[in-house]
Amino acid sequence: MKIKIVAFLSFIAILLSGCVTVSTPPNLPTSPKIDIPGIYHKVEKGQTLWRISKIYDINLEELAQINKINDTSSIEVGQLIFIPHRQQPQVIPIDNTNDDFIWPIQGKIIAGFGIVYKNMLNKGVNIHPTSSENVVASRGGKVVFFAEHFGPFGKTIIINHADGLSTVYARNKEVFIKAGDIVQKGALIAKVGNNYDADNYLHFEIRKGHTSQNPLFYLP
Repeated sequence: MKIKIVAFLSFIAILLSGCVTVSTPPNLPTSPKIDIPGIYHKVEKGQTLWRISKIYDINLEELAQINKINDTSSIEVGQLIFIPHRQQPQVIPIDNTNDDFIWPIQGKIIAGFGIVYKNMLNKGVNIHPTSSENVVASRGGKVVFFAEHFGPFGKTIIINHADGLSTVYARNKEVFIKAGDIVQKGALIAKVGNNYDADNYLHFEIRKGHTSQNPLFYLP
C-alpha cells in the first residue's frame, strides 16, 4: 500500500510541475517571483544590466523595475535577472566592446546615485580615488562640453556617445582635452586631486538625453 501511495504522489507532482509557466529557481531567495512568461538570465562576470537589456531587446528601466532593482543597486555575479516574454537564454559577450562602459577612475564610491550629498541630489556617483588620480573616458565619443568653472562642479567635461547617451566628468583638477576632441574609450582625459584629501573625488554621470541614469546599471 505504501508503494502505491508514493507512486501516486509522484504522479501528481509531475502533473503539477507541467502546469507551471515560470518557476523561481531554488536556493535563490533574492530572485523575484514573477507570474508572467519568461526566463531567468544568470549574471556572469563583466555583464551589466544595460548590456543584458540590449541583448534581450528590453527597456532598461522596465528590466530594473520588474526585477525590483532600485536606483542604488548594482547587479552581482550569479544573480538571476528575469527576462519577460523571452523563451531562450542569450549568450552575452563578457569582453569589453566599444559599446560597453568602463569605470572612469579606480576608487571607492562615497556617494551613490539618487542620494542627497552636501545638500544636493546626486545625479551620478562620486568616486574617491584609491590609487591613481587618472580619469579616463568611460566610452568613446566626442567632447561636446568643457567648462573651467562649472559652479560647484569645477572643471567639467561632457562626452557625447552618438546614441543618445553621454557621460559627465566633474570636479577635475587637471583636464587634457577640449571641446570638439574625439576620444577613445580608456583615453586619459583628466586628473582629480590626490587620494590623501577626502574631499577629492570624481563626480561621474551617465545621461540618456537630458535624463540622468544610474551609472551602476551601465558599469561592470
